[in-house]
Amino acid sequence: MTIVVTTPTGHVGSRVVRLLIQAGVRPRVLVRDPERLAAATRGHLDVRRGDLTDAAFVREATAGARTVFWVDPTPHTAEDPIGTTERTAAALADAAGAGDVARIVFLSSVGAEKRHGMGHIDGLARVEQLFDATGADVLHLRCGYFFTNLLLGLDELRQGVLTTAADPDGPMAWVDPRDIGEVVAARLLNEEWKGRVIQAVHGPEDLTFTRVAEILTGALGRPVRLRPVTDDDVRSQLGSAGLPAKAVEGIVGMLAGTRGLAREQPRDPTTTTPTPLSAWAYAQLRPLLAE
Repeated sequence: MTIVVTTPTGHVGSRVVRLLIQAGVRPRVLVRDPERLAAATRGHLDVRRGDLTDAAFVREATAGARTVFWVDPTPHTAEDPIGTTERTAAALADAAGAGDVARIVFLSSVGAEKRHGMGHIDGLARVEQLFDATGADVLHLRCGYFFTNLLLGLDELRQGVLTTAADPDGPMAWVDPRDIGEVVAARLLNEEWKGRVIQAVHGPEDLTFTRVAEILTGALGRPVRLRPVTDDDVRSQLGSAGLPAKAVEGIVGMLAGTRGLAREQPRDPTTTTPTPLSAWAYAQLRPLLAE
């Protein structure tokens, strides 16, 4: 069994790699900088050095693989995030269509089912469609809002502020990326699923940003107040930071598209993961704020 893991140093990918090793699998990892791999795991990996935006590299590195875990590497700050996301995945779609790859597990997002009007998530929707057309067995994991997105606001959190353009009282699925990694590893190792499969990953509970501020206040041992902003505030801030226009609209589109988003799949044992935000914040966020 050959399993390929992309973005193996990321929040999700690093967990997938560790679990596959513990399961007795030597995963093939595609990485731009092997030095970023955990030193303890390098000897257990088949490391292929290259860039996921290089179609020739992707085709060569995935050839003959049974299963590929694909994570879009496109940053939200890219010149054309939606187009880049689609173009980058095309090489893997070509490999699967040619029969070089049998199965794909794709890290998608809640909202991809809408196909349009979701900002950068529209790019993930296009990738879903690319992979669906290959004839390979494909699993789309539609994940909730990552706990680790809070790391982008560390400076403000040090000042006791949580800023968001989301609906403060609109519940959303929040999830620990490590828990996503566990779902991914289980699916990569499970040979039973076939065809096109969609699985949501909702985390342990839906949270509003108002509730998140309360949870952070308790977990961090310091008051955290919510600061709501508008889409235009976000546009102005991102534009002032020098982001390209399409990148700005990709981010704002995600914020706007997820407001009031109806749940596609129910919360049940297949979609619910265990780690609460309070535990993650205490273990991961609190030490960073103490620095």
